[in-house]
Amino acid sequence: MSTPSVVALIPARAGSKRVPGKNVKRLGVHPVMAYAIAAARDSGLFAEVIVSTDDENYAAIAKHYGATVPFLRPRHLAGDASPDIEWVEHVLSELRRCGREFDCFSLLRPTSPFRQPATIQRAWAAFTADPCVDSLRAVERCAQHPGKMWLVTGERMKPLLQQDPADQPWHSSQTQTLPEVYVQNASLEIARSRVVFDGHTIAGNVVMPFFTEGLEGFDVNTREDWLLAEKFIELGEATLPAVHQKPWASI
Repeated sequence: MSTPSVVALIPARAGSKRVPGKNVKRLGVHPVMAYAIAAARDSGLFAEVIVSTDDENYAAIAKHYGATVPFLRPRHLAGDASPDIEWVEHVLSELRRCGREFDCFSLLRPTSPFRQPATIQRAWAAFTADPCVDSLRAVERCAQHPGKMWLVTGERMKPLLQQDPADQPWHSSQTQTLPEVYVQNASLEIARSRVVFDGHTIAGNVVMPFFTEGLEGFDVNTREDWLLAEKFIELGEATLPAVHQKPWASI
């Protein structure tokens, strides 16, 4: 069987509220977006590395670091509450209209700066080895178990996860006795393009886990996250992907 074609999609909308300009905020000597582009390009897997942004300056930065920005994302698809399926469908549909189709796509978010080319290669190898899956998604072991979580309404609360009343309640059990639970992180996703066009979803129905290692899935979304990322780099506990371009001049 021939290797399926795959395109890298890097979302970089402007207008972040928690960390203003986070997708182009500097980490080390480059804007954080540069590391996602570099990892994608150096993985050697992608027919094209595309940045989806609604901002002309972000587009210029993306092009400087070797990505393509064939069109800007419409503003109505770049809001705080815009789901991923909307902009992904927009990109793939526009590419299809131009006669450019890919069997698969991979989402590589700029806010996972420690994702390496080898991370992407490892995930792609796992994904292509199983033709029955619709998608692959990066996950890591939950730091706080959902069996200990509660929904609060006014002066009352109830467990987030409902159980048979006859069972030992998870909220009153030792954590090590509970089932292992994983949470998705922003490191990467891979899916077959048909799930977008046929099912209006980026995941499909059959999803494979990809277990990130170390800080591969570390996500920088708050000021505290940035401080931690900078400290990891300073202490040599994390490595950023190699970037081959000169730093963006306007930083």
